[in-house]
Amino acid sequence: MAKLMGIQELPLREIDTSHRLRPVAELAVTSLMASLMEIGQQSEIHVRRVRHQDNRLVLMAGAHRIEAHSRLGCTSISAKVWECTDDWAQMAEIDDNLAHAELNPLDLSVFLARRKTVYERMYPSTKQGVFKGNQHTINKVSDIMSFTKSVAEQRDLSTRQIERLVAAGSALDNETVALLRQSPNRVTLSDLQTLGKCGDATARRKVCEVLSRGEAKNAKAALDAQREGLGKAAISPIDAETLKIKSAWTRASKAARRRFVEDYRNELETLLGSGGSDES
Repeated sequence: MAKLMGIQELPLREIDTSHRLRPVAELAVTSLMASLMEIGQQSEIHVRRVRHQDNRLVLMAGAHRIEAHSRLGCTSISAKVWECTDDWAQMAEIDDNLAHAELNPLDLSVFLARRKTVYERMYPSTKQGVFKGNQHTINKVSDIMSFTKSVAEQRDLSTRQIERLVAAGSALDNETVALLRQSPNRVTLSDLQTLGKCGDATARRKVCEVLSRGEAKNAKAALDAQREGLGKAAISPIDAETLKIKSAWTRASKAARRRFVEDYRNELETLLGSGGSDES
């Protein structure tokens, strides 16, 4: 999946640092700048060379070091250059951050959820519901459990808390993560657990919007206020029934949604073709 091509001194302007999972932290950059001025670069960054894209150089690990070098006026940086797959590159970025970075609950949630997604894509047999019980799969499942335990111990969290962070991160998309990063208040583990349990994607986004503006002290308060508002706005039983259906649909798996459509296909087609009177 990956091959180390060597260590090179690369021009900073040629390294693509876009599409990172988290922005650089100002305190970390400042600290690195002081270290660079005192003792110089102590470890190489990791860069991927994408041959099918005109040998484009894409950063895998080392965004803070690149930013520190740039601010100090440096034009190049020492890097380990790899050839690898997209998934291997993303795993390298994720594991570097999980192993070395001081991550807040939001970033930790995002990295853990993304790692789960990438790992299951690399090793489909480990995905829940696909477990076959062969030796290869058993080893991989053991790897996942070992990794989870390691991260939990390193972060002084329980395995259950790690699982909740994964669930919360899996429920967030790039837009909602960006909104939460704008929050003037620190996004806590409790906030993320509330968002992870919120089955309605629209409601979850609205909570993130409220938090981004600092209009609620936490996610639970924002969600409670939203539900209260919806209750007041529900001027007919149809509104309440519709909300329940939407919530159930959002929480359901893809397989369950498909089964529902198959079971009620005729009724749905009749409703869609009738022009749909709300009173019928």
